[in-house]
Amino acid sequence: MQRSTRKAIRRIAIAVPVLAVLFYLIPWISAVWLAAGLVDVMRNKPKSSMLFSRYFMGNGIPTFLLAPLNLFVDLLSYRNPGIYTLDDFPPEYRREIEDVLDTFRNRREEIVSKVDNAFGEGRRGMYVWRWYGKQHANDVPEFDRDFKYVKTIAVSVFSGKESTTWHYGPLRLSIRVLLNLNPADSDEVYIECQGVKHRWRDNPLYIFDDTLFHQSVNRVDARRYNVFMDVIRPSPVPGIVSFMLTGVSAIAGQIKSVFYKNWTMLGGKKSVGEEQTG
Repeated sequence: MQRSTRKAIRRIAIAVPVLAVLFYLIPWISAVWLAAGLVDVMRNKPKSSMLFSRYFMGNGIPTFLLAPLNLFVDLLSYRNPGIYTLDDFPPEYRREIEDVLDTFRNRREEIVSKVDNAFGEGRRGMYVWRWYGKQHANDVPEFDRDFKYVKTIAVSVFSGKESTTWHYGPLRLSIRVLLNLNPADSDEVYIECQGVKHRWRDNPLYIFDDTLFHQSVNRVDARRYNVFMDVIRPSPVPGIVSFMLTGVSAIAGQIKSVFYKNWTMLGGKKSVGEEQTG
């Protein structure tokens, strides 16, 4: 029996009794939660057995547990196209996003050098300037200010021939903005979401709802550097969404340790080289 088959059987063997107990003890709450999860996961395409098994019994369980909250955030926010362009953001959001992106473009070589010096050797690294509004590294003056809409500013680095598994992000309070700083001339460096492979050489910028099922792939023997930003979800009531995201910032450290446990976290409140976290 293949390992994947054994793993699927083990997950089902655990999930079915747990679900049965929950429906026995709290039937209405369990039914509502399951319905919310089904509505949430059905946003994804194409549909596959892996998509559902990961959502309900794998690394998507946190997303499933947060499905009622995410659907509530949808009600507070503008329409979610899944894959965004800069034109989908209100002007004041877009100005902040472009300010940060322009800094990365203008100081690309310097920033890549900082990441390399801090990262050394490893599979995946994350050099962090801001994480859910909290300051980490302060070696780029343009990032050392208060942002109203941009909450996370970082660079993710993959070693050669390194990829993530298929996974879901947990919360739809923010939108993920990625900018590839060194697009490789290859079809094998991309992010895939909603059945479409976005190849960085064709367009270095990619903006999406990361609670959708996705995978980031680097199959070339060279490092891949992506700007990694979280921006408050565009909403007619941005103050409410921002307040909710402030609550997330209170547990930002725990979020890093759970969802980025396979990453080397770089950057600290002092300049990198003086202090590093993780």
